[in-house]
Amino acid sequence: MGASGDITFKKIVVTKLTQNFREATEIQTATIGSPASDEIIIKNRFVGINASDINFTAGRYFNDAKVPLDAGFEGVGEVVAIGDEVTNIKVGQSVAYMSNGAFAEYLKLSAKLAIPLPLPKPQPEVVAMLASAMTAVLALDKVGEMKSGEKVLVTGAAGGTGQFAVQWAKNAGCHVIGTCSTDEKVELLKSLGCDRPINVNKEELKEVLEKEYASGVDVVYECIGGPVFDASVEGLAQKGRLLIIGFISGYKNDSGRPEFEASALPAKLIFKSASVRGFLLPHFREFLPEYFGKVLQAYLKGTMKITVDNGVNDPKGPFKGLESVADAVDYLYSRKSRGKIVVELNSANSTHL
Repeated sequence: MGASGDITFKKIVVTKLTQNFREATEIQTATIGSPASDEIIIKNRFVGINASDINFTAGRYFNDAKVPLDAGFEGVGEVVAIGDEVTNIKVGQSVAYMSNGAFAEYLKLSAKLAIPLPLPKPQPEVVAMLASAMTAVLALDKVGEMKSGEKVLVTGAAGGTGQFAVQWAKNAGCHVIGTCSTDEKVELLKSLGCDRPINVNKEELKEVLEKEYASGVDVVYECIGGPVFDASVEGLAQKGRLLIIGFISGYKNDSGRPEFEASALPAKLIFKSASVRGFLLPHFREFLPEYFGKVLQAYLKGTMKITVDNGVNDPKGPFKGLESVADAVDYLYSRKSRGKIVVELNSANSTHL
């Protein structure tokens, strides 16, 4: 803490626009003064890694992106200071949030953006309930219009958001197909209730869908792009809906654009009365409190399993401190992770201001 009572801390700042996270960012020292009347200061305990972190560093979410930009989308931590008018949050309370600038040891935030947690201390599993879980459950319900009894295909099913899509669809009474890349992930998907896990390094998705799901699948939760997208379109049933959550296979390209057979797409959709629908979480903010509450209660009741990966199996893991965030991003793109990748920042012992 500085002499004036300000907090001195470290944060990750985007200083160059590129999809290469290491080249785009640097760790800088900054200070936080006292919170405004409607603000809180959070000491971050855990932050989440997302595939779109490199889209952010490339400036793809802004028409006129200019550096510097504070990186990171989500975190959980402990409140260490509150403004005079904040009444719903107390110092020492655990909170979760989704806001730019999460890759920081401390964060000043409007109190209305924080989610008070009924937990004695921050837990890494809560990070997974933020962008990853909310994307899965809202996309399937609000855009996919998923109904009980339907067949649902989840690509990247063992990942941070895929694990929630599998369970949400299964709990809704659907038959769930999930793609992954290792036998270990196949076992994870089975434990989550996935009816037909597909290790794409041993089986071709297109062939499995043709042989075992000749009538097609009703909903596809798609986050990979490229050949996986094409196979998913081919596998749609009549009136099927393909939800584009992302296209991670294209994120590292300079353009950041998805690759698919665009010229053939209209005909394929028309002859099935099928549709391709995009989903972006910020467009559904009004549903976040309700759905976060549903996922949190399901987790607390034991009806929702959450797999968190702190990089313990990575040569550079486990991931602790801002210095390991770039390693965690690389780990995500290595396709070796299982579940949500989380980086631990500050220790459990917090200092109240």
